[in-house]
Amino acid sequence: MTLRAAVFASGGGTNFQALLDHQRPGGSWEIVLLLTDRAEADALVRAEKAGVATAVVPTKGRELAEVGRVMLGLLEAHAVDVILLAGYLKLVPPDVVARYPRRILNVHPALLPDFGGKGMYGMNVHRAVIESGARESGATVHLVDEDYDRGPVLAQERVPVHLGDTPEQLAARVLEVEHRLYPEAVDQLCEALAAGQDSGPMT
Repeated sequence: MTLRAAVFASGGGTNFQALLDHQRPGGSWEIVLLLTDRAEADALVRAEKAGVATAVVPTKGRELAEVGRVMLGLLEAHAVDVILLAGYLKLVPPDVVARYPRRILNVHPALLPDFGGKGMYGMNVHRAVIESGARESGATVHLVDEDYDRGPVLAQERVPVHLGDTPEQLAARVLEVEHRLYPEAVDQLCEALAAGQDSGPMT
């Protein structure tokens, strides 16, 4: 059984590309839709090159409930089974979370629960890690609920913070881990769902 996945992204889409590169014909999942909140997101170009359907759902000036209704219409139209957040910077509407319980994954560039929450994305995270004096950071893959970065953790991998690191240097090392860890976690989730089971933490 191959589950149909929608990827939500807001920016360049490097994690989206890692997912595209990882999926296999006849595998446990395939990407059928890229959804973004920004018409200028570079992830759209990646989707078009890969032949993946795209949709732009702006959120500025719109009620979360309205955004959720539009999203659900698109997800239903594409018969989506799972949602994969790949640099999507907006809160997923509660109605979408409720429709896809334990079927929405996110990858975060730090070791949650540290350095998570609203506004903690991209270089904001890496800057905060360095300024805190932490000796390590990493990547976390977690299930998504109604709050930013609070859902159950499925996988984590640690990355050392070197003396004198810039946020950009740390980001590059963490991103390399994200590109490997996230597709592996998606495999585990989708294989479990296809077998009618609930995915626990990666082993």
